[in-house]
Amino acid sequence: MPNKQEPLLKAVGLTKEFGFGRQKTLAVAGVDIELKEGEVITIVGESGSGKTTFAKMILGLIAPTGGEIYFQGQLRDISTYKKKLEYWKNIQAIFQDPYSAYNIFHKIDSVLMDCIRMRGGGNLPHKEKVKMMTEACSFVNLKFEELTNKYPFELSGGQMQRLMIARIFLLDPKILIADEITSMIDACSRATILDMLMELRDKIGMTVIFITHDVGLAYYVSDKVYIMEKGLFVESGTPDEVILHPKEPYTKRLISDVPKIYEEWDLSTV
Repeated sequence: MPNKQEPLLKAVGLTKEFGFGRQKTLAVAGVDIELKEGEVITIVGESGSGKTTFAKMILGLIAPTGGEIYFQGQLRDISTYKKKLEYWKNIQAIFQDPYSAYNIFHKIDSVLMDCIRMRGGGNLPHKEKVKMMTEACSFVNLKFEELTNKYPFELSGGQMQRLMIARIFLLDPKILIADEITSMIDACSRATILDMLMELRDKIGMTVIFITHDVGLAYYVSDKVYIMEKGLFVESGTPDEVILHPKEPYTKRLISDVPKIYEEWDLSTV
């Protein structure tokens, strides 16, 4: 049983290099981070800043070049496929493009059934599985009876993102990484998706990591904000500290680049 004082997840000196020799690129440059249970943190940076690479290392999708990751106080071990699956029971992700997040040959029933099996419910009676899928869909304002036997690509982008949250509802992970999840949907759907995620966070007590370039989102949803530039966390703190009282020139530029409807837009930096 992990010590409650221990961070849920901790990265120390996490580094990722791509390529060799002169072609070598340092994508993440020895960053440290600690995540507490139920905390919402946001990593903000421009495209190419290293934030998605960082997220993929935390997920276990790509191997770090250097550094260590601790989960529940223990050095993370995903050296075998079985251990990786066990880790993935506790850490899940929702990505930017809902259209690429699903296997086009799998119906929605199969997508949700896989989540139930992953949580050890494979031997439950079919009626109980249908009840669980119905509850998960209802949580995100979808009707399971209208989705059964359909494929995810038959839904709108907003519906597919909500279905991703229904998956998280069934999987009940300890950590969720949400990578640019609102960038491809309209403003109304964006607010709905964020409200659902925050409600789910409160319901199951999971830690949420938002990966985004959206400074406004970072301010309104976060307990802590990290600003990432060229593979480094150049500034971190509460939203008020980082967004309202930034210290680093890069942070100030990110904030100044946000268009304001009551000011003439400055496109000189674009």
